[in-house]
Amino acid sequence: MRWKVLGVTSLPHIIREMSVPARERRMPHAAIIAILLTAACGGNSGGTQPPVTTVPPQATSSNCSIPLAPAARASISAPLKPASTDDRRTRRGRAYEELWKHQAAVARRRSALSSIAPAASAEDIGQVAVVRDEGDLVLPPNPFDLRAVAVAFSRNGSGGYDARHSDRQFQSTVGEKISLGDDDSARVALPFTFPFYAGRYSEAFVNSDGNVTFGEEEHASSDRNVARFLTGPPRIAPVFDDLDPSRAGGVFRLVDRDALQLTWCDVPEFDVPANRVNVQLRLAADGSIDFVYGTTVAPAAAVVGLSPGETGIFSPVDVSTVSSGTIPGGSGAVGERFASSQDFDSVALSRKFYETHGDDFDQLVIFTNTRTTRRGTFAFEFTVANEVSGIGVDIYDSSRDFGSRGRLRSVVDMDVLTRFPDDPRQRFLGENNTLSLMGQECGHRWLAFLEFKDGTINSKELLGRDDAHWSFFFDSDASSMEGNDIEDLGNGVFRTVGAVSRYSALDQYAMGLRAESDVPPMFLVTRVSSGQNPGDAPRIGVEIRGARKDVRITDIVAASGTRRPDAASAQKVFRQAFIYVVAQARETTDDLNKLERIRAAWETFFSESTEGRGTMIARLR
Repeated sequence: MRWKVLGVTSLPHIIREMSVPARERRMPHAAIIAILLTAACGGNSGGTQPPVTTVPPQATSSNCSIPLAPAARASISAPLKPASTDDRRTRRGRAYEELWKHQAAVARRRSALSSIAPAASAEDIGQVAVVRDEGDLVLPPNPFDLRAVAVAFSRNGSGGYDARHSDRQFQSTVGEKISLGDDDSARVALPFTFPFYAGRYSEAFVNSDGNVTFGEEEHASSDRNVARFLTGPPRIAPVFDDLDPSRAGGVFRLVDRDALQLTWCDVPEFDVPANRVNVQLRLAADGSIDFVYGTTVAPAAAVVGLSPGETGIFSPVDVSTVSSGTIPGGSGAVGERFASSQDFDSVALSRKFYETHGDDFDQLVIFTNTRTTRRGTFAFEFTVANEVSGIGVDIYDSSRDFGSRGRLRSVVDMDVLTRFPDDPRQRFLGENNTLSLMGQECGHRWLAFLEFKDGTINSKELLGRDDAHWSFFFDSDASSMEGNDIEDLGNGVFRTVGAVSRYSALDQYAMGLRAESDVPPMFLVTRVSSGQNPGDAPRIGVEIRGARKDVRITDIVAASGTRRPDAASAQKVFRQAFIYVVAQARETTDDLNKLERIRAAWETFFSESTEGRGTMIARLR
C-alpha cells in the first residue's frame, strides 16, 4: 500500500482552490462554463442542503446482497450537481491537509527504507526559481487497499485511538434500511452512551457519505477530504467519500443492547457509479470501534479514520498494516487518505525553496511541468498565516511549518504551465485569462469571505462557490473573485456586462488598500427567477430576473468586524517568488520565456487591478 499525506501537526489555515465543480444537476450554458472553469476552492455535490432526517428507518430487514455486475454498474450515469458551499472551518483545514500529505510521504519513504536525501536544488534563472523534483515533491497515487480487511480502534493512554487487526467478518444481515438520499444525514438514537474522544453521546448522525458524526449532521457537498475530516464535527469515517445511496444500494442499521452496526451496502460513488462501497461500522457500548470492509470496496478517493473534530493534531497512518501489529494513533485524529492520482508536496517544495532563498516573500507562486493537482482542480491557494481581522479569516501563523521564518502568508499552485496560453491576456477559460486567474488565486489571501448584516442576521448572500467567491448575483464590478458587473435595467431585470477584470472597491478594502469610507454602496440580485445559481461562473451577457438588494460597507463591517490593520497602516507592497517545478526531463527556454511573460504581465495587472493602490513585486531580487 502507499501512503498519501497532507500533513499538519497543528496549524490553522486556509486553502482556496480553483476547482472544477464535480457536478451540476442542470446544465445551462453558464453551468457548463462553471464546470470547465471554476477558479478557486473547489466543491463537489450540493446545492440546497436537505434537512436532517430523523430515523426511525424503514421497517424492512435486509441482507447486503451481492453487488451488481460491472456491466450493470456501468449503465448508471452520474448526474451533475451544483457547486457546493464549503464550511468555513475547512479553510484552515486545507493547510492541515498539505501538512498531512507531507508527513505521510515522509513516513512512506521511511517505511520503504528510501535512500532519497534530496539536495537543495533550486536554481534561479532570471527572476524564476527552478526547483527539480528528486523523488521528494511529486507524490504517487495511494490506491484504496482495504478490501476484505477488518480494523479495530481502541482507546490509548494519550486520549486518542490505536488501530489493530480485527477478526470480525462482514455480516450479511444488515437490518433496517435508513432512508438517505445524496448528501443526506439521519439522526439515530444510540442504545447506550457512547464515549468518543472527550465526549459522550446518546445519538449519532449517520451520513450518506460513508461516515458518522456527533453533535452535528453532515450533508454538506464540499470535498470529502482531510481538511473537512479534521476541522468538522467529531467523526468516525469507514469510507469518507462522495457516495449516493439514492442511486443504488443503501445504508442499514442493526441494533442490539451492546452494539450498533451500520452498513453501507453496495453504495455507488457519485462521480463514478461503477465504484461501489461495501463497509460495516460497529460501535460497541465499551467504546470500541470496528471497520469491516467487503471484497468489492472500490472508492477512487476517500479518507478513512477517526477525528475528534476541530483539530490540527493528527497521525497519518497506513491502515492496511494492521495485519503486522498495532498502529499507534496518538492523541488526535488518526487515519489514511486514499487517492487514485498523483499529488504534490507543497510543504517539501516550500522548505526546499527556503534552503537557498531568504525569507523575503509574502506569497510563493508555483508552476510545474507535470500535472500535480487533483481531479477537478485547475489551481488552488492556501493561506499559511493571517494577521488580518475583519475579513472572515481566522488569525494564525503556521509559516514556519513551510520553511519561512515568519513572513510567508500563502502558497499559490497554478499547476502545469502548458495549460496556459502563450499570451497571458488571451481569454481561454470562461471569461478568464491567465492574469485574471492569477488575480483570483492570489486574491484568496484575503478574499472572498465577507458576510453582511441583513436585519438581525449575518447573511452569506454575497458569497457564491464554496463561500470563497462572490455570488453570480453580486454586482462585484467584474471582480477577479467572481460575481459580475451587473447593470440594473429596471423592473426587476438585470444584465451582466463585465467579468473578472479587476479588484473591486470591496476587494481593495479587504486587501487593506482602500478605507471603509471609500467603499461605495453595492447591490445583489435576490429572489432570482431566471435559472442561474449563486455558484455559477461569471459570464457576460446574461439576463437575470429578480429583486435588487442594496448593501453598504457598514452592513459588512457590522457582520464581519472592522478590518485591522486598517487602510492607513496596512501593507501596500507585496513580494512574490515565482517557482517552476521540474518533475520530468529539464526546463526549456520556451518554458522559462513563457513564465517570464506571465510574471512581468502579472505585476502590471495587479497594479492596474488595484487602481495603483497596491504594488506586486514578483521578482527574486
